[in-house]
Amino acid sequence: MSLLLTTFALAAALAAQAPAPSPTPTPTPTPTPQASAASPQSQAATPVTSPTPAASTTDSPQAKAAVPEATPTPTPQATPTPPEAVATPPGNGPSGQYRVGPGDILEVSVIGHPDLSRTPPVQPNGVVNLPLLGEVLVSGLTAPEIQRKVTTLLERDFLVDPQVEVRVQEYQSQFVIVLGEVNSPGRKPLRGTTRLIDLLINAGGLKPTASGEISITRTEGTFEGGRDTLQVALSSSGLNAQDRVNLELQLRNGDMISVGAKKHVTVEGEVAKPGRYPLESDLTILSAISAAGGLTRFGSNDVKVRRVDPVGGKVEVLEVDLNAVRRGKKPDLVLQPNDVVTVHRRKF
Repeated sequence: MSLLLTTFALAAALAAQAPAPSPTPTPTPTPTPQASAASPQSQAATPVTSPTPAASTTDSPQAKAAVPEATPTPTPQATPTPPEAVATPPGNGPSGQYRVGPGDILEVSVIGHPDLSRTPPVQPNGVVNLPLLGEVLVSGLTAPEIQRKVTTLLERDFLVDPQVEVRVQEYQSQFVIVLGEVNSPGRKPLRGTTRLIDLLINAGGLKPTASGEISITRTEGTFEGGRDTLQVALSSSGLNAQDRVNLELQLRNGDMISVGAKKHVTVEGEVAKPGRYPLESDLTILSAISAAGGLTRFGSNDVKVRRVDPVGGKVEVLEVDLNAVRRGKKPDLVLQPNDVVTVHRRKF
């Protein structure tokens, strides 16, 4: 694709430099005998006894009918050259939508006037100090808005057509907090239009123990529908279309992001590979035992599941007949976080 675009741009540039083709001269039509003013037919058609002057043969209706109009040869037009693709000039990048606040550090450049260029911090009262202008209120403005404001102030009293560039050099006024199963949790600065994916990368990515379940709590404003908490569940089998939409979520100042840990169940007793296994969505008791390598030759089909209520701490023991589940007479029990599946030894 890049090769095709490069070829198109080169062809367009060459076409723009080539001289346009000269138009083909229009041939002058040869007068026909009928159209000639001296023709006998034309003279006979003119009444000689009329008191009014005889009209010119070229103006008479008969002459007009007799003279075929020459069809002009169309002048060939040069094929319009497609405009060359123009690269978008680099600007402030993500800071274009970022609203400056106290603690941020700006970079203000006045082209051709290095003595007027500064990297001022935004003061607690929301102003920056600039040469000639003194204190300029910038809090709550984006970098392009600050650029226009400084340009207007300089142009009004000091410079003719000043060229000003403004960008955010350091982001220090807006933060989010990320907790849980990331490699570098803590307070992270917002850098322009920070998305959820940007934050997770800034936090060092997810740990192997992360479940993919992410909770975002909004302290300033709400999500759509008036909710202040949004739950996101990333697929464990690769990013799907909904995952990509969720990762594009734009964060706000004060958001709290919590990345949950993987949930597990324990399979013990007469199985080939006892141990802890991650609880995927809708993991059933047959699937858990299969993940543990299945029953040993001494394993009983009468299995017990120990379940603890996460709220009240109440312990519940469920008995499952694997034979009845396999025959479809009993439902395949869906396991919950921290369930303990025990396969007892058969009694001979």
